[in-house]
Amino acid sequence: MKVEYDREHDAAYFEFSSGESARQLKLDNARIVDYGADGTVIGVEFISPSRGMNLEGVPRAAEIEREARRIGLPIRIPRPVERAG
Repeated sequence: MKVEYDREHDAAYFEFSSGESARQLKLDNARIVDYGADGTVIGVEFISPSRGMNLEGVPRAAEIEREARRIGLPIRIPRPVERAG
């Protein structure tokens, strides 16, 4: 895995393959997954990872977490939504 972290723009990209991205899936405003034509995960981009990276629903999350911690990026654990009633 190759990791690029741009501190100035606070963006990180975790690359699993050097192949071309055929489509992107935007999980939310801070997480984008790139897929190859064959459906394999090419990479995952995180916007503002210094605020904490949410890995819920991210492919290959365990691998990303290891590398993020290695370079000092925090992991954010989403809190369960409390429902009234």
